[in-house]
Amino acid sequence: MEIAAELVGLVVTVLIVMTVARRLDWSAPLCLVVVGVAASYIPGIPDYDLDPEVVLVGLLPPLLYSASVQTSLVAFRKLRGPIMLLSVGLVVFTAFGVGVVAWAVIPGLPLAAGIALGAVVAPPDAVAASAVARRVGMPRKLVRLLEGESLFNDAAALVALRTAIAAIAGSISLWQVGLDFLQAAVVGVLAGFVIGTVVSFVRNKFDEPVIDTALSFTVPFAAYILAEAAHGSGVLAVVVAGLILGHTAPRVQSGSARLASRLNWHTVQFLLENIVFLLIGLQLRRIIAEVAQTGLSFWELTGICAAVLAATIGTRGVWLVGIGTMKRVAHILHIDRRTKVWPWRYSAVIAWAGMRGVVTLAAAFVLPPETPQRSVLVLAAFVVVAGTLALHGTTLPLLIRRLRLPRPDPAEDALQEAAVLNDMTRVALAKLEEVRTDDDPPEVIQRLRDRLQERSDSAWEQLGRQGTLAETPSDAYRRLRLRLLDAEREEFLKARDNSTADDDVLRRVLARLDMEESMLDRDEEIDSSEARELSTPAATSGSCKHLKHEWKEPEASSGDVCQACVDEGSTWVHLRLCLKCGNVACCDSSPRKHATQHFHDSRHPVMRSFEPGESWRWCFVDHQLG
Repeated sequence: MEIAAELVGLVVTVLIVMTVARRLDWSAPLCLVVVGVAASYIPGIPDYDLDPEVVLVGLLPPLLYSASVQTSLVAFRKLRGPIMLLSVGLVVFTAFGVGVVAWAVIPGLPLAAGIALGAVVAPPDAVAASAVARRVGMPRKLVRLLEGESLFNDAAALVALRTAIAAIAGSISLWQVGLDFLQAAVVGVLAGFVIGTVVSFVRNKFDEPVIDTALSFTVPFAAYILAEAAHGSGVLAVVVAGLILGHTAPRVQSGSARLASRLNWHTVQFLLENIVFLLIGLQLRRIIAEVAQTGLSFWELTGICAAVLAATIGTRGVWLVGIGTMKRVAHILHIDRRTKVWPWRYSAVIAWAGMRGVVTLAAAFVLPPETPQRSVLVLAAFVVVAGTLALHGTTLPLLIRRLRLPRPDPAEDALQEAAVLNDMTRVALAKLEEVRTDDDPPEVIQRLRDRLQERSDSAWEQLGRQGTLAETPSDAYRRLRLRLLDAEREEFLKARDNSTADDDVLRRVLARLDMEESMLDRDEEIDSSEARELSTPAATSGSCKHLKHEWKEPEASSGDVCQACVDEGSTWVHLRLCLKCGNVACCDSSPRKHATQHFHDSRHPVMRSFEPGESWRWCFVDHQLG
């Protein structure tokens, strides 16, 4: 009963703190740590002993798997160079840099023990950093870089820690260090690849979402155990397995299985990562009790912790400045023209996003009891966690805003989504003509065509929000259908309360209502408060000869109206401008589709959006966005 009560108390506390932090726009991880510290001194609160094995084996694998399975393997490949520089190079640099500082300021501390402390504080917890980054609108490339760093730096730090612990005992040489690091990496990657490949094959045989999700819960632990048994990095194995399974999921999983797995893993990740931050705070009373036995004064301990915290923050900044300088020099001297030099603002934000978390404190407790000044090292690690969460967590949003980093543009996202859906619709319509037979009812074929076109039109209607149109047809459909679903649900409740249908039947009906409501419940208004020109993103734009042609802006045939619609007494949703003759006509979401009709009549290939603040173009011939 006591364990159950404690678990409930932890979960309820997390939910309350998270709710308050989000409403006040505070750093949730920092708030959880502060609440944990305060709670640790309340009489009657249990003395939580955060066993490092529980964290490293029980909590870290599912947290890493949940993050890696949502990480794009394609995006990771593009950023693999910067990610490796941060997750391996920076970890080693931090371990030695902090180690030297700790060796200099902690009385009687061997250098190997100082390097062990450096390895402990080396890996940032990018969960906290990326949460802040997404809230304030950091560029997505930086968010992916921080998340990619967090996936691999834990493995590098734990291998470095294991090596440093062996060096404390004086039983390791320099060549053994390199060999151990290489073995851990190679075996970890192979173990993760094996588990990921096998589970992908097995998943292809299952259609039941419950079985699929249950199987996914075993993956992080299986990958971790296999790698550690073969003397490799279990953390690295979990990450590799997650990347492979996330990449293969669209091919081997059904849609319902992917939805169920995503929701379940989001829940697991939310509870684990936030409970761990609360548990970190609850460790303070125990840590201070152990430090009190060292004989060091308050001011000595303060100086030690401040020096370690400053070294931890400073080494990250020095590394990024050094890497940026070398890349700029190589670019200027034409040594490597392919090197992409990021703006200094990006490096500044990455340097300031080094918040530490659960791995740091768990790794600190891994230090053997015979480690010189172990309690002081654990206290220093705790100060680094709390200090970086407080310092970076509260100032990172301000830094991002002050540096005016470009925020992700929801209008640009909508344009990319519309382009992808348009291509999918075109392929699906072609497939429909290929697979249909003479026996298929014509009304069914037409219904399929209408449904596909409806989905594509709805995506295009998300654009043009700066125009005068108050509500698009898709918005009106969504609003009215939700009202109808409310009425249907009331009738369903009457049937349930009056027992007019069997319970199994009612559950199926309710599942159908819930599924349709989840598809309709979308409110993605594009922020039009800021002036912006919506052009086609480079990743989406096509390269056909019509789009490459230098079109001169023609004079518009009319103002902000579709003259054909006015003449016919019809209405339009958005307007398009023919770049050949300047004809202004309505889009395909409009009832009459005059822009497309103009192409069929004139064969003028390219049009552009005629909505305020939009300059993207479309080729009717090659069906490409440009």
